Amino acid sequence: MTEDSAHARRLVAGWQGRYYEDFEVGDIYKHPYGRTVTETDNIWFTNITMNLNPMHFNEAYASQTEFGEILVDGTFVIALAVGMSVIDISANATANLGYDDIRHHGPVYHGDTLFAESEVLTKRESKSRDHVGMVTVELRAYNQDGDLVLSLERTPMVLKREYAQPSAAKPTGWPDGIGTQPADLEDE
Repeated sequence: MTEDSAHARRLVAGWQGRYYEDFEVGDIYKHPYGRTVTETDNIWFTNITMNLNPMHFNEAYASQTEFGEILVDGTFVIALAVGMSVIDISANATANLGYDDIRHHGPVYHGDTLFAESEVLTKRESKSRDHVGMVTVELRAYNQDGDLVLSLERTPMVLKREYAQPSAAKPTGWPDGIGTQPADLEDE
């Protein structure tokens, strides 16, 4: 018997996101994983969204502006910051109800690395849906120098834990019959 075979196999739940009950007004979540914005990100995003402002793709033009170089498309910055927050805020959302008070506080350039955090502003139970509650957060994004570059409020409708019934054997998004099985190692 090897040292490895002496240990019983067990299925361990990974991070499954926060449920409505997990949020408290005043909580701040520093989202993991900063992300460096590349020239490719900006050009592709600008092209697929048909943003025709030359500030985002024409170096000769951008070099003559007050910024002196290409700016990253602001809607990409919004999408990236929101995406960075999903792991903590809306992994268990059934819908995003709104994005409000969006402010670009400073420019973002190719090569900047962005970091994001969210602060819980309000929470309330749904009046029409027992299985969810609404959570409003202020999302803030900073560059590698600590400069605030974006802030916004967003309100996802988040599942309550009792309705989600999370488990190690069937995390969100996994269909039945994929992976582990033999009754998913039973006695977990």
